Amino acid sequence: MHATLLSPACYFSLFVLLFVAHNVNSFEITKIKRGVDCLEDGRFYRNPERNMNQAWTNHECSKYYLCLDEEVFEFRCSEGLLFDVTRQICDFRAKVSDCDLHAAEPRPPKPLLEAAGCGNGLLGCADATCLPRDLFCDGTVDCIDSSDEGWCDVENDPNAAPVCNTAACRLPECFCSRDGTIIPGFLDPKETPQMLIITFDDAVNPDNMFMYTDMLFPKNKTNPNGCPWRATFFLSHEYTHYQQVQQLWNLGHEIAVHSITHRGPENWWSRNATIEDWFDEMVGQANVVNKFGGVRLEEVRGLRAPFLRSGGNRQFAMMREFGFLYDASLVAPISDPPLWPYTLDYRIPHRCSGNNQNCPSRSFPGVWEMVINQLQYEGYTCGMVDSCPPNLNGEDIYRMLRHNFYRHYNTNRAPLGLYFHSTWFKKEEYLKAFQRFLSEVTANPEVWVVTNHQAIQWMKKPRPVSQLLNFADWKCDRKLDPEEMACNFPKNCRLQSRPHKSERYLYTCTECPKQYPWLRNEFGVDF
Repeated sequence: MHATLLSPACYFSLFVLLFVAHNVNSFEITKIKRGVDCLEDGRFYRNPERNMNQAWTNHECSKYYLCLDEEVFEFRCSEGLLFDVTRQICDFRAKVSDCDLHAAEPRPPKPLLEAAGCGNGLLGCADATCLPRDLFCDGTVDCIDSSDEGWCDVENDPNAAPVCNTAACRLPECFCSRDGTIIPGFLDPKETPQMLIITFDDAVNPDNMFMYTDMLFPKNKTNPNGCPWRATFFLSHEYTHYQQVQQLWNLGHEIAVHSITHRGPENWWSRNATIEDWFDEMVGQANVVNKFGGVRLEEVRGLRAPFLRSGGNRQFAMMREFGFLYDASLVAPISDPPLWPYTLDYRIPHRCSGNNQNCPSRSFPGVWEMVINQLQYEGYTCGMVDSCPPNLNGEDIYRMLRHNFYRHYNTNRAPLGLYFHSTWFKKEEYLKAFQRFLSEVTANPEVWVVTNHQAIQWMKKPRPVSQLLNFADWKCDRKLDPEEMACNFPKNCRLQSRPHKSERYLYTCTECPKQYPWLRNEFGVDF
């Protein structure tokens, strides 16, 4: 049923009738005495304080509220329907993509496009102003009414990427499938390796280094080819110890970027960050990692948006322009079977959901999306392991990891991504549960612990499990020059930071810079 907006007086009269009837065909209604704040703007909304780990469950996403005269009324969609807060209606799950939003945001008017009759390759803004087609959904507002940037999902962007064309999209440069579940090379699942991709976000420093090198990835834990397990580290700058970054890279782990500032507010990344901002944050951090962590610049291939707030076409335009191979930020709705990573030559094969994300609508050939398949556990869903319910005990964690592993392994063997912040492991029972899980599943010779880049290399050149022992891209025979090896005793650089107006410390095997490296001064030049 469409939740048509009426005047508050009409609503109040309607509510009296509804209380008598208790329910109608598409929703039920209850008067709330406490627990949900009043947002009195004449529109339906969700509880801003709800448990976000349950946001995508039928129970939570079917509830919505309206406040009238400082009284809050709870509605619930009929069984089988969820509430779309953007469109203000109850609808089927397949058509609802905003369970994570609590309120509809004002949207610019819809552009007229071809209906404006501009001709000559021009399209019309909502006020009929004619502009070049390429200016629509390019990340910069050009229409006075902002209509050129307000309707930029794949259904409305006039420059949207086409739907996957498997005849034209060929490996190793392009990979897509209509629903995202097809195995590269059309391999049989039983011939496909089950890849585990373990990643960590934010700083590397003495608080977590021992855990990485000795507790999670000790030298005696190896893949079937004898090479040690490897992880991907998405680094933010502040508090990172760059000598230890260099040590991780020397050991074969992948170093990727997560921004210099990791600034807030969270929605700045998805709504406000320009192409130049994405460049300053991500290319800047790659330069810091190269200069002070000794990591080869050409090996910094991927990024993850802070807070998983992907930046739409602006982020991906920057990535393609400056040579990033992949993004690892887009959270997909639950899919059975799970989704495989894909290139952005064509339209993404899933709805744009997750944490207020801004998904790309245009084509960005050759850029890979290491899509985040959410984990499931007893009605909860979570993109990162440490965003799962905090009240779980060690046995719950073990069962959750095992359940999701077999959800991948017993279907299409899409890579299972397990994404963390290191503080999650400070709970000893969680660490032990994770170690127990890894020991169990890696006893299977079809299971490999790989980095994001290694997973992409296999997807570009898929081959059956029986041929992986000699797969060159998964070997561990990389040669490093002597000057690329991490030093034993790093320089402890005590530096002034003008942006912070205080001192900061930098630990590196290279010479100390003049200033603390930061945004638009990633080399720490004194000027």
